[in-house]
Amino acid sequence: MQRRRIRIAGAAIGLATVLGVSGCQWDGLNSLPMPSAAGSDPNAYEVKIQMPNVTTLTRNSPVRVDDVAVGTVSNIEVQDWHALVTVNLIHDVKLPANAVAKIGQTSLLGSNHIELAAPKDVPAEGELKNGDLIPLDRAGAYPTTEQTLSSLSVVLNGGGISQLETITRELNATFNGREDAIRDLLPQLAELTATLDTQTNDIINAMDGLDRFGGQLAQQKDRVAAAIEQIHPALTVLADRRENITNTLVAVGDLSDVVQRIIARSGDDLKADLANLAPVVRTLADTGDKLVESLKVLLTFPFPMKNLGNAIQGDYMNLIMTVDLTGKRLDSNFLTGTPLGGRFGGVEGALGGLAGSAEGNSDPATAPLQPPPATPSPSPSPSIPGLPPIPGLPAIPGLTVPPAGQEGAGR
Repeated sequence: MQRRRIRIAGAAIGLATVLGVSGCQWDGLNSLPMPSAAGSDPNAYEVKIQMPNVTTLTRNSPVRVDDVAVGTVSNIEVQDWHALVTVNLIHDVKLPANAVAKIGQTSLLGSNHIELAAPKDVPAEGELKNGDLIPLDRAGAYPTTEQTLSSLSVVLNGGGISQLETITRELNATFNGREDAIRDLLPQLAELTATLDTQTNDIINAMDGLDRFGGQLAQQKDRVAAAIEQIHPALTVLADRRENITNTLVAVGDLSDVVQRIIARSGDDLKADLANLAPVVRTLADTGDKLVESLKVLLTFPFPMKNLGNAIQGDYMNLIMTVDLTGKRLDSNFLTGTPLGGRFGGVEGALGGLAGSAEGNSDPATAPLQPPPATPSPSPSPSIPGLPPIPGLPAIPGLTVPPAGQEGAGR
């Protein structure tokens, strides 16, 4: 009995000695360093991590990189409303200086551990060294089993799971009897989606145009506001004359009905007139530019205006012409070869008529080429027998005036 007491006392003294040397608070076996744990060798380096919440993390919890143990949690303490976790890592573990740390769960009901990894959102920089600190913005924790079950209970109890039966029943009622229509709708939706995909650039350009248009409106909002204010009197005028506008629209509708009835009653005649007019229009179209060229000669016939100065010298000319406007001539000139040809000659076209003649005794085509008419010889001046002719002597009764060239015949 005495030996046992001595052994117990010796064990207590040894435990007290270990606690005194370690300088740690006694929290069970986790207060003691685990021999042969990762990161317990003398060459290990130390890194501190600021954690917003350590959940159930304890000392001697493993530190992992890609699910491989590379270190151990050596200390956990409180620092300014967050936890400060100290970990010891194996000396040959290489991590970037901006590494991230998260608390994860080893298994569904297992213990927690710290997971170290390179950042995913930004490129890796530098190298993690002894004494470095991982701040709060790069630390966190994965959802625990308790948090997952708690969220699931919220979904199952107060979420929309209970409404799945109602949704399923309504979908069945909607699709029942419409299978063919829905089957046809699916390819159309696929085609619509493909069309929208091919027009992605057009849609983006349209949205950019709307954005620019919105920017223009934003820059000119004062003008738009002024225009809206100034349009009020115009709207007031329209509102005051609403009855007149309505009556006008009703009258236009009535006119449309009348025109429709006229066309319905005389449609055959209108079609026949249009059919008869078609050859005339076709003939005019076949003339091409000849009709336009002929109009240039109309006022200066028979000489074209552009060459008139080469044929006629002077500022004006006289022209006597005969214009035949008889029905027969008009029929022959404009309606020959059409269904209306020969219908406007009348009695004159059947029996003929007298054509007028140009006034005057000269032919306007040859008159300019004829020699000028001879001028009459002047009257012989009176003379006295035996005397030479005296110019300007008035005629004296009883005196004879010999013919020209015979003054000396009686000598």
